[in-house]
Amino acid sequence: MKARFSLASLVLLLALFFAGAAQAVKPDEVLQDPALEARARALSEGLRCMVCQNQSIDESDADLARDLRVLVRQRLVAGDTDQQVMDYIVSRYGEFVLLKPRFSLRTALLWGTPLLLLLVGGAFIVIGARSRRSTTAALSAEEQAALDSILRRE
Repeated sequence: MKARFSLASLVLLLALFFAGAAQAVKPDEVLQDPALEARARALSEGLRCMVCQNQSIDESDADLARDLRVLVRQRLVAGDTDQQVMDYIVSRYGEFVLLKPRFSLRTALLWGTPLLLLLVGGAFIVIGARSRRSTTAALSAEEQAALDSILRRE
């Protein structure tokens, strides 16, 4: 019984180890030219499925992902460069379609805003702490005398 359990565990472990990402590309989508197909696969891995949003169009079974895969292959067959294909897809679907967005002012603001807010918040804390320390004024002579007399009584 123990040997059967360990054998089943080993088979399951090997199955999980060798299980790669599921490729959703259908045989009718595959291009005859291996070089073009390799370019199509590389481009498809960088494009987000707009339905799934966590997967590339190469991994997704959604109809929109299939349409995008076909569109990428059509553009490559038409003679577009990889950059032209990506620019065309981005012009139709926006920057969100890219799994790794291009660096621009918008993305810099997106990534820089939390850091900026952290720095501004830290500055407010430091300024607030300094202003609290400096608001304590020294006692006047009358106040000091009154305090001394109170302390002597006790």
